[in-house]
Amino acid sequence: MHSLVNITPREYQEKIFETCKDKNTLVILPTGIGKTLLSILLTVHRLNQFPNSKAMICSPTKPLCNQHLKTFMEKTTIEKDKIILYTGMIKPEEREKIFQKATVIIATPQTIEKDLENNRISLKNFSVLTIDEAHRSRMDYANTAVAKYYFSQAENPRLLALTASPGASKEKIDEIMKNLSIEVVEIRTEKDEAIKEYVQEKKITWIEVELPKELNDLAKKIENVYKEKIKKLRNFGITKPSSIISKKDLIMFQSLMQREIRRGNNSAFAAISLIAQCLKLSHAIELLETQGLKQFDEFMLKLSQEKTKAAKSIMSDKEIQETLPVTLSLIERNVLHPKLIELKSIVRNLIQENKDIKIMVFANYRNTVKEIVSFLKDIPGINPVKLLGQKEGITQKKQLQTINDFEQGKYNVLIGTSIMEEGIDILGGAETAIFYDAVPSEIRRIQRSGRVGRTKSGSIICLITKDTRDEAYRWVSYRKEKKMHDLIKNIQDEGKKLSEF
Repeated sequence: MHSLVNITPREYQEKIFETCKDKNTLVILPTGIGKTLLSILLTVHRLNQFPNSKAMICSPTKPLCNQHLKTFMEKTTIEKDKIILYTGMIKPEEREKIFQKATVIIATPQTIEKDLENNRISLKNFSVLTIDEAHRSRMDYANTAVAKYYFSQAENPRLLALTASPGASKEKIDEIMKNLSIEVVEIRTEKDEAIKEYVQEKKITWIEVELPKELNDLAKKIENVYKEKIKKLRNFGITKPSSIISKKDLIMFQSLMQREIRRGNNSAFAAISLIAQCLKLSHAIELLETQGLKQFDEFMLKLSQEKTKAAKSIMSDKEIQETLPVTLSLIERNVLHPKLIELKSIVRNLIQENKDIKIMVFANYRNTVKEIVSFLKDIPGINPVKLLGQKEGITQKKQLQTINDFEQGKYNVLIGTSIMEEGIDILGGAETAIFYDAVPSEIRRIQRSGRVGRTKSGSIICLITKDTRDEAYRWVSYRKEKKMHDLIKNIQDEGKKLSEF
């Protein structure tokens, strides 16, 4: 019989577990409140209930999978050599052998989906499947595919889905539930009496900076070109005022024009090209406003090398042409984005106050991460390191080593992109998270915030460039997060009414 080791479930975890035993359950809990223990409880229970069966935990990134591996090894009596990290780095023929021997498989859903598609493995004997970061279980994502295979193959299926941020619309939650065959939702919020005592305080500070005139003037030039392209779109039926047209509006209009093309309307091709131009110009403005000159220059260089009609049209524009030498001149003069300078001041002050502090810095773009590391590395007392994904050629081994070095104090500032947002639990806890830029997604904002205040109080510092997309994204994500919390509360209240009935 398998059992837990050196850990005692909290009362609310035991109550949620009672539901999970009998029904496929979506569990929505704040970050740092112990979602992983629910997976352990259910896995141990199902393996005991169905002797000789297996269990699987799907988590979106390899560092996250490694954390689950460590937790299962430390907190259960399951034989350590039967708890396997199953990754795409292992050759397919070797994976098949490992799969047969393992009791608990911990893997990214992409790896499992690939092996299922190629009939290398079967989920017939799996009595429990945990889907971590379940908000990713939408459309045809890998989570969705794995769940479909699971319910078509498993003899005794039970699924547990875990997330802190399911999304700001009922449609999103309904889609997740449908894709994962969820029967019931278990929700606890930070205001629930049962978990209040376990929620750590997070102090949030917003720091605003002004965009320098040089960058502002460049952004205005790009904005002028963007507005001219938007005006031309009116000939194709877009009616929303130019000043409030968003990327989402453009993408929706793009889908509409693609449908028109399928219906034989060839004039829609011109609209598609204009939309592509608008999206590229909008991105260029965002880079100038929220990142800096180097990021903008790199994007424009990439654009100049594209062969598409949209790219050629942008690069042939007179105003765009005028921005290029100005950009290079400003880079040579070392004109920096004010957020970079503010970040240096913040980090330096924090380390002077506490030499043992651990700081995480989140940025949206890989080249910004590299610029921040380069900018901070020569400052006494600051030991920065970057954490990037495999697209940058960073191996799983290197990622895990970077996290370990940060935990052990070799580095005191960990700087990364979205790979740091989901589930990474730093040993000893990171005291401070700095958001170098804003994100319009409530899910990403919540995930970022969840990296601090897990075992002790923490602080979050958000850098915002005034009157730019930074500021717009700040309020978009805030409204979405509030909407999400309201939605979760409504679902919770409806559940209580049903149980009383």
